Amino acid sequence: MQAPLRSYPEIADTLRSPYAGDDLAPDPDMPLLAVDMRGHALGEEEARALGALPAVTVAVTAAPAATAVGLDAFDVVLAGTDADTERDLAVLSQRVPAHPQACVTLVRLLRHSARLDVVGGIFAESLAYSTLQAGPEFAHWLASRHASDPPPVNPVPLRVARDGADLHLTFCRPEIHNAFGFEVRDAVVEALQLAAADPSIETIVLDGEGPSFCSGGDLREFGTFTDPATAHQIRTGRSAGYWIHRVADRVHARIHGACVGSGIELPAFAAHVTAAPDLHVRLPEVGMGLIPGAGGTVSLPRRIGRQRTAWLALTGDRVDVATALEWGLVDEIG
Repeated sequence: MQAPLRSYPEIADTLRSPYAGDDLAPDPDMPLLAVDMRGHALGEEEARALGALPAVTVAVTAAPAATAVGLDAFDVVLAGTDADTERDLAVLSQRVPAHPQACVTLVRLLRHSARLDVVGGIFAESLAYSTLQAGPEFAHWLASRHASDPPPVNPVPLRVARDGADLHLTFCRPEIHNAFGFEVRDAVVEALQLAAADPSIETIVLDGEGPSFCSGGDLREFGTFTDPATAHQIRTGRSAGYWIHRVADRVHARIHGACVGSGIELPAFAAHVTAAPDLHVRLPEVGMGLIPGAGGTVSLPRRIGRQRTAWLALTGDRVDVATALEWGLVDEIG
């Protein structure tokens, strides 16, 4: 079922009402409010109401999404021809009701984390992620997966080499596309703590062996947490994203191939990102009943904005290197 496209005059008065949250709250099975904003602009009062709405809010506009004025309060802006916007709205109308809790949690987190610093944003993301780990959508995804062997213990998941003032960190599990598991996370944190403590390290290069920089979290570890509260404590206490941010001005990420989930969330913290021509990016977590959990709700909006981040995460769409460069997700192709 496709969400209806409401006209702005139809809902403007309701948005100015103190009962907007009750009157405009969509069906919980389709928590998506799409509004035709062509020829209209939001007022401050209406924008505040949209920012509090427990739903994914979408504006349809004739202007290019990147230049749309007065639509910052919406979670997603769709622009282009009628056929383009109808197609994009159909995509959201499929994804949002399939994972309503994850989708609404994602957009509400993105609205609020923009006002937080990086540390606060990572903490808020982890709380939301942990809540969803205990929810039915993640449980359904886990139950749908085939049993897999536990992840092997890799004595060297990250190669660390120093050459004078340069520190080189290389993911070295190419046989699993450098999936980001507990071991590599801890190794990255320890290496970056060393860099933070040693100002003589002037450059930190982060890259990966094999066909992919990093294919995201190691799925064999998903669901192995003892409980969501403990997982939250570990996730925030051992955050690779935080430590990349801590020394970001010295970090040069060189990424290639599949950069999925944490494989793009983490390098997005770096001051400079170079992408190979074969780069492709995707945020698949909503399809698992989760949200990005490696700092992506903090790092990506600071590079490409909240609305593009929401689109990537809500749809799970694959983005190629040209689009990544155009958006500012990477700084150069090389």
